[in-house]
Amino acid sequence: MNQKIVVIIPAYNEEGSIGHVVKDIPRSLIADQDILVCNNNSNDRTKEVASAAGATVLDESRTGYGWACLKGMEYASQMEVAPDIVVFLDGDYSDYPEEMVDVLEPILEDDIDFVIGSRALGQKEKGSMTVPQRFGNWLSTRLMRLFYRVRYTDLGPFRAIKYDKLMALGMRDKTYGWTIEMQIKAAKHKLTYAEVPVNYKKRIGVSKVSGTVKGTILAGYKIILSIFKYL
Repeated sequence: MNQKIVVIIPAYNEEGSIGHVVKDIPRSLIADQDILVCNNNSNDRTKEVASAAGATVLDESRTGYGWACLKGMEYASQMEVAPDIVVFLDGDYSDYPEEMVDVLEPILEDDIDFVIGSRALGQKEKGSMTVPQRFGNWLSTRLMRLFYRVRYTDLGPFRAIKYDKLMALGMRDKTYGWTIEMQIKAAKHKLTYAEVPVNYKKRIGVSKVSGTVKGTILAGYKIILSIFKYL
């Protein structure tokens, strides 16, 4: 395989998990320097732990999931050799980084543009997803099916996309709407897409979104708003 793959990992106060995430990424596919941990204004040792595990650490002081992802994309755009594929992965160790092989397969083998690792199709550890998360996924994927004619099953953060297709989407969301923006814009750009089952476990630490009432409400509001915004 001669395709360059870059992994972007947004991370805010993930010192307990980020080392595990970085170490479990298959090095047969990804070089250390292409694992980009986007330290999103953490006030713990996220930066030091990620660096010790072998990742390239980028600092983004503007708080927000999208801001961190955009920082990784900006860095990737300035690499001496541009990536062919970008993988997005959370830093809380709720996903299984070794399943990146499965997430990448439709792109590498079948030339698909965009792949979502679907937790809905995989096995979920009890308690790994809250009731609002499950309902939010169910509602948003059905609304996207209705309005955009795409049959997604999940808004899962574990995903891969061809680099040129990603850049053409013009991603802008800075906070909770990042994942659904990508899926809606992929539909509007008529990208070929696939979903693969991924397994999901309880995260290390407390979620900054689903772990608080405020985060849950704001995320739900932003997701629904995005569905109608891009019509």
